[in-house]
Amino acid sequence: MTTKRYLESPIVDDLSEKMVFVAGPRQVGKTTMARRLLDNEARGLYLSWDNRDHRRTIRRSEWPADESLIVLDELHKWRNWKSWIKGEFDTHRDRLRFLVTGSARLDVYRRGGDSLQGRYHHYRLHPFSLAELDFPVRSGTADVTQRLSFRSTTQRTTIETLMRFGGFPEPFLAQSDRTHRRWQKDRIDRVLLEDVRDLEEVRTVSQVQLLADLLPERVASLFSLNSLREDLEASHRAVGHWMDILDRLYYCFRITPWDSRQARTLKRIPKLYMWDWSEVRSKGARFENLIATHLLKFCHFIEDSEGYRANLHFLRDRAGHEVDFLVTIDGNPWFSVEVKVSDGRVEPSITYFKDRLRIPFCYQVTLDGNRNALIDGVHVLPAHVFLSALV
Repeated sequence: MTTKRYLESPIVDDLSEKMVFVAGPRQVGKTTMARRLLDNEARGLYLSWDNRDHRRTIRRSEWPADESLIVLDELHKWRNWKSWIKGEFDTHRDRLRFLVTGSARLDVYRRGGDSLQGRYHHYRLHPFSLAELDFPVRSGTADVTQRLSFRSTTQRTTIETLMRFGGFPEPFLAQSDRTHRRWQKDRIDRVLLEDVRDLEEVRTVSQVQLLADLLPERVASLFSLNSLREDLEASHRAVGHWMDILDRLYYCFRITPWDSRQARTLKRIPKLYMWDWSEVRSKGARFENLIATHLLKFCHFIEDSEGYRANLHFLRDRAGHEVDFLVTIDGNPWFSVEVKVSDGRVEPSITYFKDRLRIPFCYQVTLDGNRNALIDGVHVLPAHVFLSALV
């Protein structure tokens, strides 16, 4: 398998005009990708804010004299990084290209006022997906007006490995239960003990750890802050604040029900998923989480590289009809997805929402099934075939 990541080509294209910021979960491969891009350059420089000598070089703005690619890793840990990088880019944009990478905290600090508007493109790097692993070279983005295009050569073995080890590079490539356990423990500890502490008062870190312990068992269900508040004996406001931090650190994510005049939801209660779906013990919930993460990656790629407003939701109405996922483009339904571990009849809710909301394309995706057929306007197909159409 090639080590080239799916974002490398669009990043190289964008660096010719603007700075590029790459954010994403810990250990998803941001630094490795950046170093790979440097290896393809005639001249470049890698500097990490975590290195004392590199910090000195950054603060002094000691740049190469020739045209160069400058990679700045973990720069967001410097309080004044945004105003500093704005000045450096404006001064040296004729010969220097800046690639800024970092943990999810880079995305956190982007939220507080954006003096860099118009000077950068922002990407979110995701874990490995089936399409990236089996079809690493992708030409262009899916046509957001058409049916998804599936690959006929995809194999079931890749999704079996993803289900077992998750999509983060180190455990997936090692394919060792021992490596996976140790990596997972280290990642969780670093997110909760280091990253949370950077954003939150030390006295509350232990409660955030307790909160994180409760999340995997709530995956793929309607997510209530009230039940967590009771378990943690904390206020609703505090638990909501801690969840926002874990969202921003790419530890978990929530999707909301899609609302329209044709399908009013009961409440805008979200559903919860983990960035590392291998933390989820239940086979059914883990599979749904895997599909959710693949779809979110697809949406982020379309949004970050093509500029569409691509969003992931689910469908639910007062009558109890529910479909696991809906992808929208610029606020309009594109396709819906219902997830099943085993093959079976087409869920009535899919056709209900298909007709009511005029959803162009509908899919029922199975983990263990082999059927690949169009039934009453719903494409029923195995997961390894469906995921081959994403990114």
